Amino acid sequence: MTGRQTPAFSRRTLIGAGLGVGTAVFASVGSGAAHAAGGLGGGSAASRRRGHGFLAAAMDAYPEHGSIRLTQSYADQAGLFSTAFTYDNALTILAHLAVGTGDGRARAVALGDALLYAQAHDPAYDDGRLRQAYNVGPYTFFDGSPQPDGFVRADGTANVGTQFGFTGTAVGDMAWAGIALTALARRTGARRFLDGAVRIGAWIERNGRTDEPLGGYKFGVNGANEKLPFTSTEHNTDLVCLFGRLARLTGDRVWLERRARAEAFVKKMWEPSGGFFYTGTNDGVTVNKSPIPEDTQTWTHLALDARKYSRSLDWAAAELAVLDHADRRNSTVPAGQSYEGVSFSSASLVANEDAPIAEFQPKPDRNGVWFEGTAHLALALRDRHAPGDEARARRLIASIEQAQELLGTGQTFGDKALPERSGVVSASSPLDTGFSFGYYPYRHAGATAWYLLAATRTNPLRA
Repeated sequence: MTGRQTPAFSRRTLIGAGLGVGTAVFASVGSGAAHAAGGLGGGSAASRRRGHGFLAAAMDAYPEHGSIRLTQSYADQAGLFSTAFTYDNALTILAHLAVGTGDGRARAVALGDALLYAQAHDPAYDDGRLRQAYNVGPYTFFDGSPQPDGFVRADGTANVGTQFGFTGTAVGDMAWAGIALTALARRTGARRFLDGAVRIGAWIERNGRTDEPLGGYKFGVNGANEKLPFTSTEHNTDLVCLFGRLARLTGDRVWLERRARAEAFVKKMWEPSGGFFYTGTNDGVTVNKSPIPEDTQTWTHLALDARKYSRSLDWAAAELAVLDHADRRNSTVPAGQSYEGVSFSSASLVANEDAPIAEFQPKPDRNGVWFEGTAHLALALRDRHAPGDEARARRLIASIEQAQELLGTGQTFGDKALPERSGVVSASSPLDTGFSFGYYPYRHAGATAWYLLAATRTNPLRA
């Protein structure tokens, strides 16, 4: 990283930067036909419209740089400039489909075509991969070097996010892109989207499959195309969905075998005595037992649809619950406001509040709400629909909608003001994930997309 300033990392950033990590959850992180737009229940229609408006603004921030474009992931104030993470764009496609409007569908198709463009116009590879992130507009980097291009560079190649080292390819990010493309294939019937998803699945099979004792599919490659040793519960959960969809859409049973391999790994991460899933493994032999993240509890439910494991939602709701308010140490929530939800991981709850999360970043608030994860939980509770689940989900969604109304004011995309009260910040206050990076109160496409999926009851991980 360059010296003067460090950006607010998302958990999608570390693979490309080549930073050493001690766990296997770093990476990513949709849907067949979404539920109809009417009678959705839970969540304000006006709030959903503003969320969709935010995603539109994030996609349209650089109109002078061509019609082939992706969605900028974070507001400018996050310090990531025009970075568009592949994971966030996959979620944005799914959210656009979920809102059930003509504009949403058109935007989803345009973003899907942009992912296909990136796949076909990589500056170094022609093997079906997508990179961790791309640039979608011009900016001047911290060291004074200009980045003048949009998503499509002057030579026609996709503008890979090299300035921050977002050049690797993670299995989880690839899986989410494939999930989004299969959703478009289902919705539109266009063969190009299925072909792109099949290329993604084939890349994962070639580069991720492992015969280590715990099995499954490994993390992916870094920016130097070196395979990484970790195996992630989250990634393999994503593959349960992607491979299941490819089996349905292609009729090729080989995808069922691959789905079974990914699912077997996920189930090996189950801790029956505690009712939760571990994060994964570093070496293919030993299970990592700490920290325990939120998404491996909620995404597993959404993908597996197995009552045997649904206690993981209760674990997340109880063990990762937080309430953030202005009186909390290091909270940045304005006076008179409070937010409930869940944190990123078990380590977030015991973060060192006396030390900055990272160089040039603030100190963490142990009770910072991770709004993306809060939306995961709300959607999973709605999907499970046990007694009390819907009421709890509605409270969580109300907290997210309040955040959209009140947090992250004055933020911009491409130096242009955002629509009023639109877009969900990634965290209510600076939050230490426990995985060597943090989340901060910047408006975020990924958090907003997950809110829309939860509000519309759209399960993006059901094959």
